[in-house]
Amino acid sequence: MSRPMLLVFLLLILIITSQFEWRQQLVVDIDTNPSVTQKQQQISRREEAVKEKIILSQEKNIQRLNEVVRSLQQQLLQCKGNNKTTNGTASHLTEHVIELERQQILED
Repeated sequence: MSRPMLLVFLLLILIITSQFEWRQQLVVDIDTNPSVTQKQQQISRREEAVKEKIILSQEKNIQRLNEVVRSLQQQLLQCKGNNKTTNGTASHLTEHVIELERQQILED
């Protein structure tokens, strides 16, 4: 066999074997793809579960904060009511003091 023919023959063998190996890799990749997609689905399910837990936790925190706000509003209203009562009593006492002072001035 001449040298160029030998090179062509070897090149053909190389091409044929590389194609065969490449096809085998594709088959292996196709076979492993379902397991990869299953793993990705499991991961996405876990992520969704974690997100749901976070959302539920945040909703509970929001409910607690709303309760605290309601409680503080009630306390504020009570304080305002107590303040009005105190101011009303103080002004009533002030009027009596002024009236007594007038009476003393008139008596003098």
